[in-house]
Amino acid sequence: MASLVPQFMVDIWDSFPPLLQFLITSTSQILIVTVGIILIVAFSTYFERKVIGAMQGRVGPNRVGPMGLLQPFADVIKLLIKEVVIPEKSNRFLFVIAPLLSLIPALATWAVIPLTDTFVIADINAGLLYVLALTSVGVYGVILAGWATNSKYAFLGAMRSAAQIVAYEIAMGFALVGVLMAAGSLNLGDITRAQAGGVSSWFVWPLLPLFVVYFISAVAETNRAPFDVAEGESEIVAGFHVEYSGVAFALFFLAEYANMVLISALTAIFFLGGWASPFEGWTFLGDDNLLRQPSLIWLFAKVCFFMFTLFWLRATFPRYRYDQIMRLGWKVFIPVTIIWIAVEGVMAWLRIGPWQGLAG
Repeated sequence: MASLVPQFMVDIWDSFPPLLQFLITSTSQILIVTVGIILIVAFSTYFERKVIGAMQGRVGPNRVGPMGLLQPFADVIKLLIKEVVIPEKSNRFLFVIAPLLSLIPALATWAVIPLTDTFVIADINAGLLYVLALTSVGVYGVILAGWATNSKYAFLGAMRSAAQIVAYEIAMGFALVGVLMAAGSLNLGDITRAQAGGVSSWFVWPLLPLFVVYFISAVAETNRAPFDVAEGESEIVAGFHVEYSGVAFALFFLAEYANMVLISALTAIFFLGGWASPFEGWTFLGDDNLLRQPSLIWLFAKVCFFMFTLFWLRATFPRYRYDQIMRLGWKVFIPVTIIWIAVEGVMAWLRIGPWQGLAG
């Protein structure tokens, strides 16, 4: 790869001080990841409408551009030119800042997401704690949006959403304790490498109950159907963002889909080997076979699978009642995760599953 770069450019790069090289490299990585996530989010709205349309016998977007592919850009232009109406008796500062508090953590979490074995913006040892911290911050945007609006309907939606997020956050945290026990590290890259060896080495098998709990809890935490009680139009007039319009509403919309992409990537990393190939253990394919090589393509394919699952859930299940959602989070998921953590302790003691190769 170095031979493709002219020598004078290499000399110029080497003449830069190390701090400047670090800043340029980090900024470039941030731009690549951010632009990529925004494009994925934009086209996720298009594919969601196409997938749900196909499942329900409808057409979906087909007017703007070939096969409707330019529909996301039309939606962006429409939202940008709409007026942002701020209620007269609202807290203007918090009203404006609340959408940013929902979007920024969803994008900042990608700093520790390893896209490949070598590409990660911040390869920190406490990556798992960083993810848990930032995913917990998003609830403040929801609460402030409902409170700053000075509307009872928006505040009611914010309280319901906050209670739901907190309930499922605990279940998600316990599920990730199981991942930590299996991988023996808080570094997301190390968690992925601990699953090397093919599909049989992925954590989804020994941690199957935790995988189910984590993914469903992540769906509930992002307020996606069938857990979208914060946006129950028939009950609370669209929830915490009922008074938002234009680009302010677009930020909440962007945050929801950015969180969908994020939880899909995290589920793939924690339980399905991240960038690792499912055929890595198939030695009969040969050492140089591309199917066995780890790649960003494998991570992208797993993310697409979970995104499709989210669309499928929205097209299939009706919205749960609020008491059913809270009962599921507190009385089912949390006990299941605690029990399975105890089971993991027995598995580690018996040296089976991910602990098979450990010394006694």
